[in-house]
Amino acid sequence: MTFDLLKECGNARRIGISGHVRPDGDCVGACLGLWQYLTKCLPEAGVQVFLEKPADIYREIKGFGEIVTDFPEEEPFDVFFLLDSVPDRMGEALSYYRAAGKKINIDHHVSNKGCGDVNYIRPEIGSTSELIYDMIAPDMLDQDMAKAIYTGIIHDTGVFQYENTTPATMEKGARLIGSGFDFSRLIRETFYQKTYVQAQIMGRTLMESIRFLDGACIVSAIDRKTMEFYHAEPKDLDGIVNQLRNIEGVECAIFMYQTNLLEYKVSLRSGDKVNVAEVASYFGGGGHVRAAGCTMSGTFHDCVNNISLHIEKQLKRWEAEHDKRDDSDF
Repeated sequence: MTFDLLKECGNARRIGISGHVRPDGDCVGACLGLWQYLTKCLPEAGVQVFLEKPADIYREIKGFGEIVTDFPEEEPFDVFFLLDSVPDRMGEALSYYRAAGKKINIDHHVSNKGCGDVNYIRPEIGSTSELIYDMIAPDMLDQDMAKAIYTGIIHDTGVFQYENTTPATMEKGARLIGSGFDFSRLIRETFYQKTYVQAQIMGRTLMESIRFLDGACIVSAIDRKTMEFYHAEPKDLDGIVNQLRNIEGVECAIFMYQTNLLEYKVSLRSGDKVNVAEVASYFGGGGHVRAAGCTMSGTFHDCVNNISLHIEKQLKRWEAEHDKRDDSDF
């Protein structure tokens, strides 16, 4: 299955690009990688990226300073790309997408069934940035473009450690670093490095975490009062749920932070036994089989009790299937 970006743009004079709220590395990398490519190939077209202000760790990616973060009133775009997301998670950029002459949705989330005039949804691919890599002409790939795309790939594959990493992903990564940028520094500064505040919050979250379902599940949460105490923003919470999942014996990790009165943003990570995309979709969210999220209403205990019912059901289903396979060996 191929996708011709330039053909889809046709003779468009105004092209818009956006992703989801609280843009992560894959969202930023895909948006800026596409922006660079279209700007290079279609110099007469006006190409703009609209996102909530991304974290400063991505500031060295070409085009970071060109991202429009205040969402001014705009004339309808001829073509508008929605990357790594669905319209419900676009935030203020949604109005641009709705008004566009042609809507193109490119994503790799299994929960996205396609929401554009043109859809390219590939759940088997590890990141939207990898999809953008597959779409660009090899002779147009330069060092800046490679850096943007590589950033997206490493963030959604956990620096090539998650199971969504394929041999093809590794080969693409090798070709990208072959362009000559300092990939080691990029990985360290955008994926592993934490601010002092981020380290404090992570430490507190780990210390206050609770294991349940015979230790197979772990949960921790941050309320608004704690966020205010540390002067923290949602971007300061990146990586916490992954660290919870790394604890020995944990099959599913839940991290929640309060966004409003009786409202929590929930992030889920799992191993082989729980499909968290299925769990999150029940509550109106989505994502990947091993990494997903949703927004839930209620107290902390209400949210945990409701979501744990679905996790427990999946754990029991896995155990039953596993026992059945074991019995068939005799």
